[in-house]
Amino acid sequence: MRLTTLMLSVLALLPMGLAAAPAAAQQKLTVGVQESGTVQWEIQTIKALGLDTAHGLDLQVRPLADSRAGQIALQAAEVDVILSDFVWVSIQRNQGNAVTMVPHSLAVGGVILAPDSGIANVRDLKGKTIAVAGGPVDKSWVVLQAYYNKLTGAALVDDATANYGAPPLVNELLAAGRVDAGLNFWHWNARAKAAGLTELISVADMLIELGVTEQPPLLGWTFSDATAQAKPAAITAFLDASFDAKAVLLADDTAWDNLRELMGATEDAALFNQLRDDYRAGIVTHFKPDEIGAAAEAFALMAKFGGSDLVGETDTLAPGTFWRGYSK
Repeated sequence: MRLTTLMLSVLALLPMGLAAAPAAAQQKLTVGVQESGTVQWEIQTIKALGLDTAHGLDLQVRPLADSRAGQIALQAAEVDVILSDFVWVSIQRNQGNAVTMVPHSLAVGGVILAPDSGIANVRDLKGKTIAVAGGPVDKSWVVLQAYYNKLTGAALVDDATANYGAPPLVNELLAAGRVDAGLNFWHWNARAKAAGLTELISVADMLIELGVTEQPPLLGWTFSDATAQAKPAAITAFLDASFDAKAVLLADDTAWDNLRELMGATEDAALFNQLRDDYRAGIVTHFKPDEIGAAAEAFALMAKFGGSDLVGETDTLAPGTFWRGYSK
């Protein structure tokens, strides 16, 4: 693969001798990733650029069917690391299952509409039918309900009809005009936007309007405290490789050329550009374990409007949800 100047710069910044780490010095780490997930874009970039090897890491990738399969695999110690969200990590810690995380993505979904929907703002959702990806306690749906309540003082679940379903179905219903609005995950919204639909408001903007000081990192690389204690160097090497890949994907267009097939956009330039640009908008560029106020604020909001069905029996973010052993 042809390396650009930026890619070479990333490798050049690695500690002296790390780029040529002998195989015997490499530490093994098994990461479980959803086969159809956008996380594959970063993993392939790490592998294509040899960033795992450069950091002295023997990175093994195990495909998973979905996020639930990842959580089960992590709890069964079949993998060392998965991608999960901070709400799940906090619930686990509050229940005595010591897992922790480092942020991976800020990307969130939003409310998507047909251009001729006649919906100008969230207040206009009253009396409408909304297709929602996930179920009644989907995090984005809870945030939308909180925002609607702030604007109107009413409950969106009483004022509108929600049809819950899988992300592809949400887009199908919206495209066919069978619902008035859709609430979907970011990459499905990117596909809808590339097809000519528009985003009314993002979850990120709703959180800001609700008083969350900055966009919280919803997803993070998640592992047990036991793994962090047993393999601190391997975890750190993986996180360093992850942030290096993010830096390349954020700034270098050519790094995306080999990802077109994974993105499902080999022949569609508009879709490719939309997916790339929206992915970049969610890239995490830094992490300080003491700077987690936005996540705590978002958790409290979800506890208020989603209740124990969403956040468990404790309505505050559990200490240790974000790993204190790493900063960037």
